[in-house]
Amino acid sequence: MRKKLSVAAAALLTALTAVFAFGQPAHAAAGFSVANGKLYDANGNEFVMRGVNHAHTWYPQYTNSFANIKALGANTVRVVLATGDRWAKNDTADVANVISLCRQNKLICVLEAHDTTGYGEDGAATTLDRAASYWLSVASALQGQEKYVIVNIGNEPFGNQNYGAWTNDTANAIKKLRAGGIANTLLVDGPNWGQDWSFTMRDNASTVFNADPARNTVFDIHMYGVFDTAAEITDYLGRFRSAGLPIVVGEFGFNHSDGNPDEDTIMSYAQANGIGYLGWSWSGNGGGVEYLDMATSFDPNRLTSWGQRIFNGANGIKATAKEASVYSGVTPSPTTSPSPTTSPSPTTSPSPTTSPSQPPTDPPPTTTPPTSTGCTASYTIVNSWQDGFQAEIKVTAGSSALKGWTTYWTFANGQTVSQSWSATISHSGSSYTARNVDYNATVGAGASTTFGFIASWNNATNAKPAVSCTAS
Repeated sequence: MRKKLSVAAAALLTALTAVFAFGQPAHAAAGFSVANGKLYDANGNEFVMRGVNHAHTWYPQYTNSFANIKALGANTVRVVLATGDRWAKNDTADVANVISLCRQNKLICVLEAHDTTGYGEDGAATTLDRAASYWLSVASALQGQEKYVIVNIGNEPFGNQNYGAWTNDTANAIKKLRAGGIANTLLVDGPNWGQDWSFTMRDNASTVFNADPARNTVFDIHMYGVFDTAAEITDYLGRFRSAGLPIVVGEFGFNHSDGNPDEDTIMSYAQANGIGYLGWSWSGNGGGVEYLDMATSFDPNRLTSWGQRIFNGANGIKATAKEASVYSGVTPSPTTSPSPTTSPSPTTSPSPTTSPSQPPTDPPPTTTPPTSTGCTASYTIVNSWQDGFQAEIKVTAGSSALKGWTTYWTFANGQTVSQSWSATISHSGSSYTARNVDYNATVGAGASTTFGFIASWNNATNAKPAVSCTAS
């Protein structure tokens, strides 16, 4: 029976119709947006950053770097700017020119304020509040550029002292920018010189995300010596994925004075899980880290070994970068448009199981699976929390090299895999199969490769299954 709608019901129906018609947050039409832990461009297409950092504020004369970085395949450039608190300020005209260079070369601009680096430990660094004031001072260059520009509030905003203030200071800087009319997607760096070894950003990310009235903030981890094992990398990034919070690796290298980061895992995990990465850095490094230059003397024809690796290597920029659809006019199919952004539930973030003063380490495998043809496999629980865990399976070739491999196991306690990396996983009930992906199909005689996954468990027991392996 048809009934006449009340005024209130009619208004509600109108509002719901508008939401379903657009299929994404209202602010997304103006620029980038965040939904379900992913970053979407203004056309509603998922966008994964693949690019490098460029030290524009110290080398403003190298404007051709934008074209050179694009020519090597990048879709994003993270641009170093200065607020005037430590280094000479990049004013509104210069910021507008940088954005113009990005747009001319069909690059997404991530603009970062570098003067906050190491605040609390480095006496010359400035606060996130001052960085927010800087962005408001150049707001006219940012407004109307939301389709092309992401604002990274402050680079590595705390060192290894007084970093407990990171949560409040970051949340307040976000609120200040939104109140001042900055509508761009925001990027926030972790403390501890960006490496968040204390897990301050990881464990307070949902609080900071919810502080943004636009729910349009992405988190930025820098991976150097703290992230020198696959387990540390996959655990850190995997927790953000499990919590439905967006994360990018805003800086990383192939080596560093504080240790040797595992760049292969950073790049392979990022590619397998749709996570953006931005390597450090194009050229011009000093202070003993000149080896992090990708191009010798800003010359794209003289790539260093690091430059060759990140641009042309496995899971590198050339092979994986996709240009933002705002430059090509591509619009999404109805099924690809993100749902309205909702704030993730704090209960979805697993609690830490490792000491924040020491990066997590791999526990030894406790299950020895039966020997099988051509290869063996071992199963390790890397971390666990209420209702969930992260596991890693190590595949080891026998006396002959592998050109492909497949592993098999059966869960005994109702465990269910929700996401994986470095393997293609399928299942029938509790029986699981995992096959290699292109980049880890070949394993030398006696050598090993690993893949991992996040899974749920709801019983009192989380038994480790025996894993078998066959060459394929």
